[in-house]
Amino acid sequence: MEFSHISVLLFEAVDSLNIKKDGVYVDCTAGGGGHSAEILKRLGPCGRLFALDQDPEAIETLNERFKDDERVTVVRTNFENIRSVLLSHGVTSADGVLADLGVSSHQLDSAERGFSFHNDAPLDMRMSKEGASAADLVNSLSERELERIIRVNGEEKFSRSIAKAIVREREKKPIETTLELVDVIKSAMPEAAKRNPGHPARRTFQALRIEVNGELEKLENSLNEMFESLSVGGRLSVITFHSLEDRIVKRKFASLCVGCTCPPDFPICVCGKTPEGKLPFKSVLPSESEIENNPRSRSARLRSIEKLK
Repeated sequence: MEFSHISVLLFEAVDSLNIKKDGVYVDCTAGGGGHSAEILKRLGPCGRLFALDQDPEAIETLNERFKDDERVTVVRTNFENIRSVLLSHGVTSADGVLADLGVSSHQLDSAERGFSFHNDAPLDMRMSKEGASAADLVNSLSERELERIIRVNGEEKFSRSIAKAIVREREKKPIETTLELVDVIKSAMPEAAKRNPGHPARRTFQALRIEVNGELEKLENSLNEMFESLSVGGRLSVITFHSLEDRIVKRKFASLCVGCTCPPDFPICVCGKTPEGKLPFKSVLPSESEIENNPRSRSARLRSIEKLK
């Protein structure tokens, strides 16, 4: 089994970690191991890498790919557990943490995983292959809750009509496959909207995937865990793929860079607050050549923060 994935912003992301040869690094979403392999190229024999992923197929690939490298520890877990993973291996802090929040090419291209709106397959979308599937949500949630998920997670302006169509269709029979859902979504959208660039089902599929995997909630919690796991001078770098993720990361990084909060008319600082981190750069986007070679990288954005205390 080959867990294929083109690593987005590969060199930019690894560069942002400012690798030390004897450092400890965590690839929180290791996938097929692209970013991990590049980190290992820059580590010396005493360096250490933790490769984390919640997808069992990714773990199988990572174990095979790095089986002969004693510097690598592969762990099947969600990145929200980063601190407990490190502590369980006797590591108190890391010199760099990387999280690529995109769905892997393998997950998108494996029709049976149910992420893609291009291929017919069971409506699944579970990255960990555990818990409630997209089909479970589509066939059980109320119309109001479906509308909220599609509107908030997918930023879909036709969320109300799509939710109504889903409920109407599932009263006839359960919606069990990806293309069944695509047909329902299309039936709820105006003809003009279906002619817009991008697939008509893209936003709804994104919304359901986010909900199935609890992506936004886990990200909010995990950014704290990742930053706290850093040693002073260590860097946390995150690659996002849509505006919801990016806003969360941008807001969190900005809050960590806030210093004194005293009113501007105070002659001296009395709050004693100093920044916990600083931004090595604002953000990085894929180059035109990368987008040409890998169109899925188009929406990617890399942000990084360095821990000061």
